[in-house]
Amino acid sequence: MNLFTGIAIYLTLWWTVLFAVLPLGSQSHAEAGIKPPAGGDPASPVNPRLKEKFLLTTAVSAVLFILLFLVIHFELIPITPLRRVS
Repeated sequence: MNLFTGIAIYLTLWWTVLFAVLPLGSQSHAEAGIKPPAGGDPASPVNPRLKEKFLLTTAVSAVLFILLFLVIHFELIPITPLRRVS
């Protein structure tokens, strides 16, 4: 895996994990019984805690990327048939 491929895989993992992490621990204005600010959606989160979620996303993505890298590097799952395609 070259550098460009590694970065592309990591960014794809990061975005996928972000969308899995975003709803965790969120409570909407409607669920909390709080009136949303003017022009706000009742389904919007009261406190989105985005910084924490970005950090969690980065950590989970790093672990997944390292596992994927090790699987590819040590050929734990043979990918030789895939190499013939490209």
